Amino acid sequence: MDFPERFSNLPEYAFPRLRSLLDAHAAGGEQIAMTIGEPRHAFPEWVGDVIANNLDGFGKYPPNDGSPELLSSIAGWISLRYGVSMKPESIMALNGTREGLYNAAMALCPEIKNGARPAILMPNPFYQVYAVAAASVSAEPVFVSATAETGHLPDFAGLPSEVLDRTAIAYVCSPANPQGAVAGEDYWRDLIRLAEKHDFRIFADECYSEIYRDTPPVGALEVAARIGADPERVLVFHSLSKRSNLPGLRSGFCAGGPKTIAAIRQLRSYAGAPLPLPLQKVAEKAWSDETHVVENRALYQQKYSLADRILGSVNGYESPKAGFFLWLPVADGESAALKLWTETGVRVLPGAYLGREVRGANPGAGFIRVAMVAGIQEVQSGLTKIRDCLYV
Repeated sequence: MDFPERFSNLPEYAFPRLRSLLDAHAAGGEQIAMTIGEPRHAFPEWVGDVIANNLDGFGKYPPNDGSPELLSSIAGWISLRYGVSMKPESIMALNGTREGLYNAAMALCPEIKNGARPAILMPNPFYQVYAVAAASVSAEPVFVSATAETGHLPDFAGLPSEVLDRTAIAYVCSPANPQGAVAGEDYWRDLIRLAEKHDFRIFADECYSEIYRDTPPVGALEVAARIGADPERVLVFHSLSKRSNLPGLRSGFCAGGPKTIAAIRQLRSYAGAPLPLPLQKVAEKAWSDETHVVENRALYQQKYSLADRILGSVNGYESPKAGFFLWLPVADGESAALKLWTETGVRVLPGAYLGREVRGANPGAGFIRVAMVAGIQEVQSGLTKIRDCLYV
């Protein structure tokens, strides 16, 4: 049985591609995994107690949109972090933000925009769910290069008016995966004004917002509120995976205008999978506690300094402003990843696997992505091997 035509141009997902590239070859040393952005710091010690104290919740269907207590906790965090007041009807708990990033397009993308096939804009390279979401709603994915020349953020304003006029959604990731770039207030303000002019929604993927050097990244909701934008214009996505080292909890949220959230909630009521109540209790406490977040961030700040010391002399090295990835320049990402694996046992991701070829060029082809998620000693060993293998 064939897949629908709209999925025919989707490349294989990054990690199966990586296995095809590397697994036929023996590792050239003790294996160090630096591919996937799966945090490996300790999660808060109270997680088990919260689950144990709420085990009876597994005997109940969980609330579809998130419990009132969880939504209140999230609203409190948004107010504390961004100074924006949100009502529960403007927030929905997610079973991982990937669910939300996908289903928001399903719920909100029109079939026709200004009499034409809708376009969904996204950075290139990008988190692959953006492209799958566009394919699922039969929209045209428009890949906009995010390179050093654009500050590693997509310049949507440079697109032709014909494209912008039929744009329904623009995905932006800040702090950016994979480059670690941060959208400042000017970037968000200009993008919101562009969205107002051409009447499209902004999907702000802010999953890495709490991992930064010293200055908290400004948020899309924060800027939207400051300039008095329509609350339905911006939808933000956040996660406990990176902030709280709980990738297996599969807990996040989206927040935006009440009409936007109502549409996503309606879809979830038919096709979603709400978070079990004991896990909602963990999320409720996690969003209310900043102590573990500060401790977690300090560990990543040590890794920024470590990367700068080990790789700072590499030509083209850019120290990330936020997040936990390095985006390292190489002649060819696949060749570099294979060389590292066979000579050192270090496993990294070719940058081209996160990008898409446009007009004959993939902006990720000359890079590798390195995830600094392990303990400090393992990261130090991995970065040293990368330097000595590829740059010395």
